[in-house]
Amino acid sequence: MPGTSGLRLPPRVGDLLLAAFVTVMQVQGTVVRNDGEPVLRSLSDLGGLGYVLLVASGVALVVRRRWPVPVFVGTALASLGYYVLDFPDGPGWLALFVATYTLTERGDGSRSLVLAGVGATVLAPVWLVAAADVEPRATIGWVFFRIGALGMSAALGESVRSRRVIAAEALERAELAEQTREEEARARVGEERLRIARDVHDTVAHAIAVINVQAGVTAYVLDRRPEQARATLEAIERTSSSALEEMRTILGVLREDGGRTPQPGLEQLGDLAARARDAGLDVAVHTAASALEVPSAVGGAVYRIVQESITNVIRHVGPTRVSVEVAFDADGVAVRVSDEGPMEERAVSRAGAASVPGRGLVGMRERCQLLGGDLTASRTTTGFEVAAWLPLSHGEPAPA
Repeated sequence: MPGTSGLRLPPRVGDLLLAAFVTVMQVQGTVVRNDGEPVLRSLSDLGGLGYVLLVASGVALVVRRRWPVPVFVGTALASLGYYVLDFPDGPGWLALFVATYTLTERGDGSRSLVLAGVGATVLAPVWLVAAADVEPRATIGWVFFRIGALGMSAALGESVRSRRVIAAEALERAELAEQTREEEARARVGEERLRIARDVHDTVAHAIAVINVQAGVTAYVLDRRPEQARATLEAIERTSSSALEEMRTILGVLREDGGRTPQPGLEQLGDLAARARDAGLDVAVHTAASALEVPSAVGGAVYRIVQESITNVIRHVGPTRVSVEVAFDADGVAVRVSDEGPMEERAVSRAGAASVPGRGLVGMRERCQLLGGDLTASRTTTGFEVAAWLPLSHGEPAPA
Protein backbone atom coordinates (compact mmCIF):
# COMPACT_ATOMS: atom_id res chain seq x y z
CA MET A 1 0.00 0.00 0.00
CA PRO A 2 1.54 3.34 -1.03
CA GLY A 3 2.68 5.55 1.80
CA THR A 4 2.65 2.76 4.40
CA SER A 5 6.39 3.06 4.96
CA GLY A 6 5.88 6.62 6.14
CA LEU A 7 3.82 5.33 9.12
CA ARG A 8 6.65 3.15 10.42
CA LEU A 9 8.12 4.39 13.68
CA PRO A 10 11.86 4.85 14.11
CA PRO A 11 13.46 1.91 16.00
CA ARG A 12 14.29 4.04 19.07
CA VAL A 13 10.75 5.32 19.36
CA GLY A 14 9.37 1.81 18.93
CA ASP A 15 11.67 0.43 21.63
CA LEU A 16 10.73 3.25 23.98
CA LEU A 17 7.02 2.58 23.51
CA LEU A 18 7.53 -1.18 23.88
CA ALA A 19 9.53 -0.72 27.10
CA ALA A 20 6.82 1.55 28.54
CA PHE A 21 4.08 -0.93 27.59
CA VAL A 22 5.92 -3.94 29.07
CA THR A 23 6.77 -2.04 32.27
CA VAL A 24 3.15 -1.01 32.81
CA MET A 25 1.86 -4.50 32.01
CA GLN A 26 4.32 -6.18 34.38
CA VAL A 27 3.56 -3.89 37.31
CA GLN A 28 -0.16 -3.36 36.74
CA GLY A 29 -0.77 -7.00 35.73
CA THR A 30 0.93 -8.34 38.83
CA VAL A 31 -0.96 -5.95 41.12
CA VAL A 32 -4.34 -6.75 39.57
CA ARG A 33 -3.73 -10.49 39.47
CA ASN A 34 -2.88 -10.66 43.20
CA ASP A 35 -5.38 -8.05 44.41
CA GLY A 36 -7.03 -9.51 47.53
CA GLU A 37 -5.09 -12.80 47.26
CA PRO A 38 -2.72 -13.96 50.00
CA VAL A 39 0.93 -13.70 48.90
CA LEU A 40 4.19 -14.79 50.48
CA ARG A 41 5.81 -11.41 49.92
CA SER A 42 4.31 -8.12 48.79
CA LEU A 43 5.86 -6.05 46.01
CA SER A 44 6.47 -3.29 48.54
CA ASP A 45 8.55 -5.49 50.85
CA LEU A 46 12.33 -5.05 51.08
CA GLY A 47 12.03 -1.41 50.21
CA GLY A 48 9.75 -2.01 47.24
CA LEU A 49 12.28 -4.36 45.63
CA GLY A 50 9.52 -6.20 43.76
CA TYR A 51 8.49 -3.01 41.99
CA VAL A 52 12.14 -2.19 41.27
CA LEU A 53 12.77 -5.57 39.60
CA LEU A 54 9.62 -5.34 37.46
CA VAL A 55 10.31 -1.76 36.39
CA ALA A 56 14.06 -2.30 35.80
CA SER A 57 13.52 -5.33 33.56
CA GLY A 58 10.90 -3.44 31.51
CA VAL A 59 12.95 -0.25 31.16
CA ALA A 60 16.00 -2.26 30.02
CA LEU A 61 14.18 -3.03 26.77
CA VAL A 62 14.86 0.54 25.62
CA VAL A 63 18.41 -0.52 24.66
CA ARG A 64 17.63 -4.12 23.61
CA ARG A 65 18.75 -3.60 19.99
CA ARG A 66 22.06 -2.01 20.91
CA TRP A 67 23.01 -4.39 23.74
CA PRO A 68 20.92 -7.56 23.32
CA VAL A 69 23.19 -9.79 25.45
CA PRO A 70 23.40 -7.47 28.52
CA VAL A 71 19.65 -6.85 28.32
CA PHE A 72 18.95 -10.60 28.22
CA VAL A 73 21.30 -11.27 31.14
CA GLY A 74 19.81 -8.36 33.13
CA THR A 75 16.19 -9.44 32.62
CA ALA A 76 17.11 -13.07 33.41
CA LEU A 77 18.78 -12.02 36.69
CA ALA A 78 15.80 -9.82 37.53
CA SER A 79 13.44 -12.77 36.99
CA LEU A 80 15.74 -15.05 38.99
CA GLY A 81 15.85 -12.66 41.96
CA TYR A 82 12.11 -11.93 41.74
CA TYR A 83 11.04 -15.57 42.08
CA VAL A 84 13.80 -16.57 44.54
CA LEU A 85 12.53 -13.86 46.90
CA ASP A 86 8.97 -15.21 46.55
CA PHE A 87 7.40 -12.10 45.10
CA PRO A 88 3.87 -12.68 43.77
CA ASP A 89 3.44 -14.32 40.37
CA GLY A 90 2.13 -12.34 37.41
CA PRO A 91 3.16 -11.19 33.92
CA GLY A 92 6.62 -10.24 35.21
CA TRP A 93 8.18 -12.47 32.53
CA LEU A 94 7.18 -10.27 29.57
CA ALA A 95 10.49 -8.37 29.52
CA LEU A 96 12.46 -11.63 29.65
CA PHE A 97 10.59 -13.05 26.67
CA VAL A 98 11.17 -9.89 24.60
CA ALA A 99 14.85 -9.88 25.59
CA THR A 100 15.19 -13.57 24.62
CA TYR A 101 13.60 -12.92 21.23
CA THR A 102 15.93 -9.94 20.66
CA LEU A 103 18.98 -11.99 21.70
CA THR A 104 18.45 -14.61 19.01
CA GLU A 105 17.02 -12.24 16.39
CA ARG A 106 19.98 -9.86 16.63
CA GLY A 107 22.58 -12.55 17.39
CA ASP A 108 24.83 -14.74 15.30
CA GLY A 109 22.91 -18.02 15.43
CA SER A 110 24.57 -20.80 17.43
CA ARG A 111 26.15 -18.71 20.21
CA SER A 112 22.95 -16.77 20.82
CA LEU A 113 20.93 -20.00 20.99
CA VAL A 114 23.47 -21.49 23.42
CA LEU A 115 23.21 -18.43 25.67
CA ALA A 116 19.41 -18.55 25.57
CA GLY A 117 19.55 -22.29 26.38
CA VAL A 118 21.85 -21.69 29.35
CA GLY A 119 19.48 -19.01 30.65
CA ALA A 120 16.46 -21.33 30.31
CA THR A 121 18.39 -24.17 32.02
CA VAL A 122 19.17 -21.94 35.00
CA LEU A 123 15.75 -20.27 35.25
CA ALA A 124 13.52 -23.34 34.82
CA PRO A 125 14.62 -25.14 38.05
CA VAL A 126 14.47 -21.88 40.01
CA TRP A 127 10.93 -21.22 38.80
CA LEU A 128 9.84 -24.78 39.69
CA VAL A 129 11.42 -24.65 43.13
CA ALA A 130 9.91 -21.23 43.83
CA ALA A 131 6.49 -22.60 42.89
CA ALA A 132 6.77 -25.69 45.13
CA ASP A 133 4.49 -24.21 47.81
CA VAL A 134 2.20 -22.27 45.51
CA GLU A 135 -1.52 -22.51 46.12
CA PRO A 136 -3.73 -23.49 44.44
CA ARG A 137 -1.64 -26.25 42.81
CA ALA A 138 -3.22 -25.61 39.40
CA THR A 139 -1.24 -22.41 39.14
CA ILE A 140 1.93 -24.48 38.73
CA GLY A 141 0.92 -24.66 35.07
CA TRP A 142 2.04 -21.06 34.64
CA VAL A 143 5.60 -22.15 35.42
CA PHE A 144 5.58 -24.60 32.54
CA PHE A 145 4.03 -21.90 30.39
CA ARG A 146 6.97 -19.62 31.20
CA ILE A 147 9.46 -22.35 30.30
CA GLY A 148 7.73 -23.12 27.01
CA ALA A 149 7.26 -19.45 26.12
CA LEU A 150 10.94 -18.80 26.78
CA GLY A 151 11.90 -21.52 24.27
CA MET A 152 9.36 -20.23 21.74
CA SER A 153 10.76 -16.70 22.03
CA ALA A 154 14.26 -17.96 21.28
CA ALA A 155 13.00 -20.04 18.33
CA LEU A 156 10.99 -17.15 16.91
CA GLY A 157 13.97 -14.80 17.08
CA GLU A 158 16.22 -17.37 15.38
CA SER A 159 13.61 -17.86 12.65
CA VAL A 160 13.48 -14.13 11.92
CA ARG A 161 17.28 -13.93 11.91
CA SER A 162 17.57 -16.89 9.56
CA ARG A 163 15.05 -15.39 7.13
CA ARG A 164 16.94 -12.11 7.18
CA VAL A 165 20.24 -13.89 6.47
CA ILE A 166 18.66 -15.90 3.64
CA ALA A 167 17.22 -12.70 2.14
CA ALA A 168 20.60 -10.96 2.41
CA GLU A 169 22.35 -13.92 0.75
CA ALA A 170 19.74 -13.95 -2.02
CA LEU A 171 20.25 -10.23 -2.56
CA GLU A 172 24.01 -10.72 -2.64
CA ARG A 173 23.65 -13.53 -5.18
CA ALA A 174 21.36 -11.34 -7.28
CA GLU A 175 23.86 -8.49 -7.18
CA LEU A 176 26.69 -10.89 -8.07
CA ALA A 177 24.63 -12.29 -10.94
CA GLU A 178 23.87 -8.77 -12.16
CA GLN A 179 27.55 -7.87 -11.96
CA THR A 180 28.43 -11.05 -13.86
CA ARG A 181 25.86 -10.21 -16.54
CA GLU A 182 27.30 -6.72 -16.87
CA GLU A 183 30.83 -8.13 -17.20
CA GLU A 184 29.64 -10.62 -19.81
CA ALA A 185 27.87 -7.82 -21.67
CA ARG A 186 31.05 -5.71 -21.63
CA ALA A 187 33.03 -8.72 -22.87
CA ARG A 188 30.54 -9.26 -25.70
CA VAL A 189 30.75 -5.57 -26.59
CA GLY A 190 34.54 -5.82 -26.68
CA GLU A 191 34.40 -8.92 -28.87
CA GLU A 192 31.96 -7.21 -31.22
CA ARG A 193 34.18 -4.14 -31.45
CA LEU A 194 37.16 -6.35 -32.23
CA ARG A 195 35.17 -8.17 -34.92
CA ILE A 196 34.08 -4.86 -36.46
CA ALA A 197 37.66 -3.59 -36.38
CA ARG A 198 38.89 -6.73 -38.16
CA ASP A 199 36.16 -6.54 -40.79
CA VAL A 200 36.80 -2.83 -41.39
CA HIS A 201 40.52 -3.52 -41.71
CA ASP A 202 39.98 -6.34 -44.18
CA THR A 203 37.44 -4.42 -46.27
CA VAL A 204 39.37 -1.17 -46.44
CA ALA A 205 42.75 -2.82 -46.98
CA HIS A 206 41.43 -4.95 -49.83
CA ALA A 207 39.62 -2.06 -51.52
CA ILE A 208 42.57 0.32 -51.21
CA ALA A 209 44.99 -2.27 -52.54
CA VAL A 210 42.79 -2.96 -55.57
CA ILE A 211 42.13 0.74 -56.20
CA ASN A 212 45.84 1.52 -55.87
CA VAL A 213 46.75 -0.98 -58.57
CA GLN A 214 43.92 0.17 -60.83
CA ALA A 215 44.82 3.83 -60.36
CA GLY A 216 48.41 3.08 -61.33
CA VAL A 217 47.23 1.34 -64.48
CA THR A 218 44.94 4.26 -65.28
CA ALA A 219 47.76 6.78 -64.96
CA TYR A 220 49.95 4.64 -67.23
CA VAL A 221 47.42 4.16 -70.08
CA LEU A 222 45.43 7.40 -69.77
CA ASP A 223 47.07 9.10 -72.80
CA ARG A 224 47.96 6.00 -74.81
CA ARG A 225 44.83 3.85 -74.45
CA PRO A 226 41.87 5.96 -73.25
CA GLU A 227 39.40 3.07 -73.58
CA GLN A 228 41.46 0.91 -71.21
CA ALA A 229 41.72 3.87 -68.84
CA ARG A 230 37.94 4.17 -68.89
CA ALA A 231 37.61 0.47 -68.06
CA THR A 232 39.99 0.74 -65.11
CA LEU A 233 38.17 3.82 -63.81
CA GLU A 234 34.91 1.90 -63.98
CA ALA A 235 36.58 -0.94 -62.08
CA ILE A 236 37.70 1.58 -59.44
CA GLU A 237 34.12 2.81 -59.17
CA ARG A 238 32.80 -0.73 -58.72
CA THR A 239 35.44 -1.58 -56.15
CA SER A 240 34.87 1.58 -54.11
CA SER A 241 31.08 1.17 -54.31
CA SER A 242 31.32 -2.44 -53.17
CA ALA A 243 33.66 -1.45 -50.34
CA LEU A 244 31.31 1.32 -49.18
CA GLU A 245 28.34 -1.06 -49.23
CA GLU A 246 30.29 -3.63 -47.24
CA MET A 247 31.35 -0.92 -44.77
CA ARG A 248 27.71 0.06 -44.28
CA THR A 249 26.89 -3.59 -43.63
CA ILE A 250 29.70 -3.98 -41.10
CA LEU A 251 28.92 -0.77 -39.24
CA GLY A 252 25.19 -1.48 -39.37
CA VAL A 253 25.51 -3.35 -36.06
CA LEU A 254 25.98 0.05 -34.42
CA ARG A 255 22.58 1.21 -35.67
CA GLU A 256 19.40 0.63 -33.72
CA ASP A 257 17.02 0.27 -36.64
CA GLY A 258 18.16 -3.29 -37.35
CA GLY A 259 18.15 -2.72 -41.14
CA ARG A 260 21.29 -4.67 -42.01
CA THR A 261 22.23 -6.82 -44.97
CA PRO A 262 23.87 -10.23 -44.38
CA GLN A 263 27.61 -10.41 -43.84
CA PRO A 264 29.61 -11.72 -46.86
CA GLY A 265 30.25 -15.46 -46.92
CA LEU A 266 31.02 -18.33 -49.23
CA GLU A 267 28.49 -17.12 -51.80
CA GLN A 268 30.45 -13.89 -52.33
CA LEU A 269 33.80 -15.55 -53.11
CA GLY A 270 33.06 -15.22 -56.83
CA ASP A 271 32.55 -11.45 -56.53
CA LEU A 272 35.75 -11.21 -54.52
CA ALA A 273 37.66 -13.05 -57.24
CA ALA A 274 36.17 -10.76 -59.92
CA ARG A 275 37.44 -7.65 -58.11
CA ALA A 276 40.86 -9.28 -57.75
CA ARG A 277 40.95 -9.92 -61.49
CA ASP A 278 40.31 -6.20 -62.03
CA ALA A 279 43.54 -5.62 -60.07
CA GLY A 280 45.49 -7.86 -62.44
CA LEU A 281 45.38 -11.20 -60.62
CA ASP A 282 44.56 -14.47 -62.33
CA VAL A 283 42.31 -15.96 -59.66
CA ALA A 284 40.86 -19.46 -59.81
CA VAL A 285 38.29 -20.42 -57.17
CA HIS A 286 37.59 -24.10 -56.50
CA THR A 287 34.74 -24.67 -54.05
CA ALA A 288 33.62 -28.21 -53.35
CA ALA A 289 29.91 -28.79 -52.82
CA SER A 290 28.84 -29.43 -49.24
CA ALA A 291 25.71 -31.20 -48.01
CA LEU A 292 26.30 -29.73 -44.53
CA GLU A 293 24.97 -26.41 -43.37
CA VAL A 294 27.82 -23.94 -42.94
CA PRO A 295 27.30 -21.48 -40.03
CA SER A 296 27.37 -17.83 -41.06
CA ALA A 297 30.30 -17.16 -38.70
CA VAL A 298 32.37 -19.85 -40.42
CA GLY A 299 31.39 -18.68 -43.91
CA GLY A 300 32.24 -15.10 -42.99
CA ALA A 301 35.61 -16.17 -41.61
CA VAL A 302 36.43 -18.07 -44.81
CA TYR A 303 35.52 -14.98 -46.86
CA ARG A 304 37.74 -12.72 -44.74
CA ILE A 305 40.68 -15.14 -44.90
CA VAL A 306 40.47 -15.29 -48.68
CA GLN A 307 40.02 -11.50 -48.89
CA GLU A 308 43.03 -10.75 -46.68
CA SER A 309 45.17 -13.33 -48.51
CA ILE A 310 44.33 -11.79 -51.91
CA THR A 311 45.01 -8.31 -50.50
CA ASN A 312 48.48 -9.45 -49.39
CA VAL A 313 49.15 -10.83 -52.87
CA ILE A 314 48.13 -7.51 -54.46
CA ARG A 315 50.32 -5.55 -52.03
CA HIS A 316 53.47 -7.65 -52.05
CA VAL A 317 53.45 -9.55 -55.35
CA GLY A 318 51.39 -7.80 -57.97
CA PRO A 319 49.88 -9.55 -61.01
CA THR A 320 50.22 -13.32 -60.62
CA ARG A 321 48.21 -16.50 -60.52
CA VAL A 322 46.25 -17.23 -57.33
CA SER A 323 44.47 -20.45 -56.43
CA VAL A 324 41.64 -20.48 -53.88
CA GLU A 325 40.44 -23.90 -52.70
CA VAL A 326 37.58 -24.52 -50.28
CA ALA A 327 36.89 -28.11 -49.22
CA PHE A 328 34.55 -29.68 -46.67
CA ASP A 329 34.65 -32.77 -44.51
CA ALA A 330 32.37 -34.15 -41.83
CA ASP A 331 33.83 -31.87 -39.14
CA GLY A 332 34.83 -28.62 -40.77
CA VAL A 333 35.89 -26.59 -43.75
CA ALA A 334 39.43 -26.19 -45.09
CA VAL A 335 40.51 -23.17 -47.13
CA ARG A 336 43.79 -22.76 -48.97
CA VAL A 337 45.00 -19.64 -50.82
CA SER A 338 48.29 -19.92 -52.72
CA ASP A 339 50.05 -17.77 -55.29
CA GLU A 340 52.84 -18.49 -57.77
CA GLY A 341 54.96 -15.54 -56.75
CA PRO A 342 55.93 -12.45 -58.75
CA MET A 343 56.22 -12.62 -62.52
CA GLU A 344 59.67 -12.47 -64.02
CA GLU A 345 59.43 -8.90 -65.27
CA ARG A 346 58.44 -7.67 -61.80
CA ALA A 347 60.48 -10.07 -59.70
CA VAL A 348 61.02 -8.79 -56.20
CA SER A 349 62.27 -10.42 -53.05
CA ARG A 350 59.31 -11.98 -51.29
CA ALA A 351 61.35 -13.19 -48.35
CA GLY A 352 61.59 -9.78 -46.72
CA ALA A 353 57.83 -9.20 -46.83
CA ALA A 354 56.96 -12.67 -45.61
CA SER A 355 59.48 -12.77 -42.78
CA VAL A 356 57.72 -10.03 -40.82
CA PRO A 357 54.00 -10.83 -40.64
CA GLY A 358 51.64 -7.87 -40.57
CA ARG A 359 48.39 -7.40 -38.71
CA GLY A 360 46.56 -9.15 -41.55
CA LEU A 361 48.00 -12.59 -40.79
CA VAL A 362 47.54 -12.02 -37.05
CA GLY A 363 43.92 -11.05 -37.62
CA MET A 364 43.26 -14.13 -39.77
CA ARG A 365 44.79 -16.42 -37.15
CA GLU A 366 42.70 -14.79 -34.39
CA ARG A 367 39.53 -15.32 -36.42
CA CYS A 368 40.30 -19.02 -36.74
CA GLN A 369 41.16 -19.45 -33.07
CA LEU A 370 37.96 -17.73 -31.95
CA LEU A 371 35.99 -20.34 -33.90
CA GLY A 372 38.11 -23.24 -32.66
CA GLY A 373 40.19 -23.58 -35.83
CA ASP A 374 43.76 -22.96 -36.86
CA LEU A 375 45.71 -21.14 -39.59
CA THR A 376 49.21 -21.51 -41.04
CA ALA A 377 51.07 -19.22 -43.45
CA SER A 378 54.30 -20.26 -45.16
CA ARG A 379 56.43 -19.75 -48.26
CA THR A 380 56.33 -22.30 -51.08
CA THR A 381 58.95 -22.97 -53.74
CA THR A 382 57.56 -20.18 -55.91
CA GLY A 383 55.21 -18.08 -53.80
CA PHE A 384 53.22 -18.03 -50.59
CA GLU A 385 50.40 -20.11 -49.11
CA VAL A 386 47.77 -19.56 -46.42
CA ALA A 387 45.93 -22.64 -45.13
CA ALA A 388 43.15 -22.66 -42.54
CA TRP A 389 40.74 -25.15 -41.01
CA LEU A 390 37.50 -24.16 -39.26
CA PRO A 391 35.12 -26.49 -37.41
CA LEU A 392 31.48 -26.44 -38.47
CA SER A 393 30.46 -26.54 -34.79
CA HIS A 394 32.07 -23.89 -32.58
CA GLY A 395 34.53 -25.09 -29.99
CA GLU A 396 35.87 -28.23 -31.72
CA PRO A 397 39.66 -28.52 -31.58
CA ALA A 398 41.65 -28.10 -34.72
CA PRO A 399 42.92 -31.29 -36.28
CA ALA A 400 46.56 -32.20 -35.83
